[in-house]
Amino acid sequence: MLVPLGLVLLLGAVGGIVRGGGLDGERVTVRGEAMRPAYSPGERLTVLQVGEGEIRRGDVVLVSVPGRYGNAPVLQRVIGLGGDHVESRDGVRVAVNGKRIEEPYVMRDPLGSAGSPYDVTVPEGRLFLLGDNRSAANDSRYFLDEQSGSVAASDVRGRVRAEGAVPLVLWALAAFGALLALAGIGWGIWGYETGQRSPARW
Repeated sequence: MLVPLGLVLLLGAVGGIVRGGGLDGERVTVRGEAMRPAYSPGERLTVLQVGEGEIRRGDVVLVSVPGRYGNAPVLQRVIGLGGDHVESRDGVRVAVNGKRIEEPYVMRDPLGSAGSPYDVTVPEGRLFLLGDNRSAANDSRYFLDEQSGSVAASDVRGRVRAEGAVPLVLWALAAFGALLALAGIGWGIWGYETGQRSPARW
């Protein structure tokens, strides 16, 4: 009994891991250059559903904004939440609520070109989004006359799952299933050999 039970647990856990750590994940393919260097065209990502109140600065989200991008979903990074003051005086460095943020994920333009300065306050219930490849991203900076370039938090379809961020419970189930299966096999072999060595009783 241990072997089939162990295999069921093992295969179920492996299936969950392959599907991206959960049943609620959406698999998407990166189409453009806007999120380089973190995400490149052709790369497959898992997007997990997230409530509006769970969205955090720095999250990479899949968003569908009515009237923008031909209504196609796009990947962008959350820079500002509702009520945040977001500004860039030189079009390169970004400050949120008066504090410059570190952005190691941004692809720097080798030519050193800068975008236009901006200074906005994000309306409540909305998000200010930027691409990591700023020179190729058509993000909140280009819609500043539409509620400060922000998008509704309700337009977010999900958050990109961090690479390797599979729930530990799935790994634990996989390990436990493998252990049960091996124990069952070992027990079966031991029982068989013991039976073979046991003297016959007449």
